[in-house]
Amino acid sequence: MTKTSGGRGGLKRVLIILSVVVGVLVAAVGGGFAWLWTGADVNTVGKEPFTNRLAVPPLAESTVEKDGTRVFDLRMQAGEKEFKDGRRTPTWGFNGDYLGPTLRAERGEKVEVRIANGLDEASTVHWHGMHLPAAMDGGPHQMVEPGGKWAPRWTVDQPASTLWYHPHPHGQTEKHVQRGLAGMFLLDDDKSAALELPDAYGVNDVPVIVQDVKFDGADFDHGHGFLQNTGFLGDRTMVNGTLNPYQEVGDELVRLRLLNASTARVYDFGFSDDRDFALIGTDGGLLGKPAAMDRVQLSPGERAEIVVRMKAGEKTVLRSFPQDNYGDAWQTRFSGGDDSFDVLELRAKQSLRDSPELPARLGELEVPDGSESVKERFFGLEMSGINERPMDMDRIDEVVTRGTTETWTVRNDDGMPHNFHVHDVQFRVLEVNGKQPPPELRGAKDTVFVPGGTTVKLAMRFDGPADPDTPYMYHCHLLYHEDGGMMGQFVVVEKGQQAGKPTGSAGAHDHH
Repeated sequence: MTKTSGGRGGLKRVLIILSVVVGVLVAAVGGGFAWLWTGADVNTVGKEPFTNRLAVPPLAESTVEKDGTRVFDLRMQAGEKEFKDGRRTPTWGFNGDYLGPTLRAERGEKVEVRIANGLDEASTVHWHGMHLPAAMDGGPHQMVEPGGKWAPRWTVDQPASTLWYHPHPHGQTEKHVQRGLAGMFLLDDDKSAALELPDAYGVNDVPVIVQDVKFDGADFDHGHGFLQNTGFLGDRTMVNGTLNPYQEVGDELVRLRLLNASTARVYDFGFSDDRDFALIGTDGGLLGKPAAMDRVQLSPGERAEIVVRMKAGEKTVLRSFPQDNYGDAWQTRFSGGDDSFDVLELRAKQSLRDSPELPARLGELEVPDGSESVKERFFGLEMSGINERPMDMDRIDEVVTRGTTETWTVRNDDGMPHNFHVHDVQFRVLEVNGKQPPPELRGAKDTVFVPGGTTVKLAMRFDGPADPDTPYMYHCHLLYHEDGGMMGQFVVVEKGQQAGKPTGSAGAHDHH
């Protein structure tokens, strides 16, 4: 009898010890999780001293050839930059140590960009938002080898807009953009030039290239944080390669050309005092009329042109606010939705030049409204690929007929944030979850945020030229996702024509 009770007592003791150990483990895991949870959001509000004058990328020099072609030269090169005093960070840039000059051309102009690759690895230059032949697009099939050259040429045939350029090597895009390969490409036209808008480059019309970064000593830290399946998320921001930036404002109205050049982070831009601003343009150009708002959300690759009114002597801070449309609480917390950043301080001078009121009408949208769509396509977004297929450089996924309008329905089947970028075209967002889109999504777009559980409907027209062998891309522009295979390819063909075989992958442009 004593034996059994002793056995029971021993078992009891073991169970008690086990339950204590399990309890301690649960508490440790729970405590660890609570620590992870509370430490997962980033907040730089009120912590940025804004001691550095904002660098404005120089306008790229160009020459005009006899036939009227405007020629630019861009060289990809490695360098070093002192983001912080005395600390030299290894970087990449175009024609300099970090980022690149702003290219500028007019509608109707022929342009040629002579690319030289001074890096020790192959890369490409993609003209994000540009309508141009597929062979000139700079996607992963137009690689430029180390020491190689490439000179795409095309005629600018789209409205005045804020576009940008960046590398697009298959599987390596996040790394190449993070290191500093990016720049703006501004298009002008007669209609926008006739409007009374702030247009003095770098003075009252300011490029604002926003990137999040993290430093490990002097070096960039490009590591992905624990549970960060969106890709790289930095712990601070910089603008035009400037940490703690301020911009002096000498006019009542200042136009900011916002570009989210981050690789994974989504921003919800507004001002520290919640002042209203006027949204005048989206990815593909000016809106029909200015839209008053106090927030504009931009996922990676998206642009917005906003005009803000300043009073003499005042300061305000461009800020990114927490967001509530990332999906569930888990995604919001670990994918950056809860984060806040002080991005750029605007400092008005003691006396300001008068600015005319913004025009009531801005532009005519040149994107289809969907009424003439001849085909519908569906794209399901998942980390593993689009429509359950990871990217294959040798596979054409979709074939579209030149001169036709289509409606594309894009749904995020993952819990995590994605977005969707289509090369060559600007599209109109017809619906978000079955409803009319908000004002910031009613302009011409080439990239749209598609958070978890969201469905967007897009109308776009494919005006060619036809090239059955050279594909354009569509993909998630969170670059870690793109690199991992969230991308597909389409070709534009003449009516009745078949798709060909993709050409020009590796090594197509070793020489000129």
